[in-house]
Amino acid sequence: MTDNKTEKAVRTVEGRVVSNKMDKTVTVLVERQVKHALYGKYIRRSTKLHAHDAENACKEGDIVRVKEIAPLSKTKNWSVVEIVSRVAE
Repeated sequence: MTDNKTEKAVRTVEGRVVSNKMDKTVTVLVERQVKHALYGKYIRRSTKLHAHDAENACKEGDIVRVKEIAPLSKTKNWSVVEIVSRVAE
């Protein structure tokens, strides 16, 4: 009698808010560094994610942590967990 309740690990990433013009949605730019296969130099790669921001609390320039969720719309399947640092006003 074993419980097969294997929970999937929640994916979280940190990024910078580049747009908050939509209602309850922010665009988050996530940057990562990958090593070039041949030359070995580290290259900066980026991804833009649409994240759910229920309280419209995020401003442009804020650093936020987002987690993956079930799709809320065609392009939105991330949600803002916390605002890591605010932009200086």
